[in-house]
Amino acid sequence: MKSSYFVRAIWDPEASVWVSETDVPGLVIEADTLAEFESLMLELAPKMLALNEDGGQASVALEFSAAARREVAIA
Repeated sequence: MKSSYFVRAIWDPEASVWVSETDVPGLVIEADTLAEFESLMLELAPKMLALNEDGGQASVALEFSAAARREVAIA
């Protein structure tokens, strides 16, 4: 098992939801709000790591970031 993993919340403007990009095996998240996304990540990431990774580690680092792109009109 690696000592750290990443989870990115990326805004999907067409679906109006936050979707995950991650190296945690089996982790797929889609949420209406960033708070809901983070809550699901904290609940599901440990479960997915326990199911899909060999290890025995008590904890790992989880790097969390969020990204959204906005188009703006130039005045």
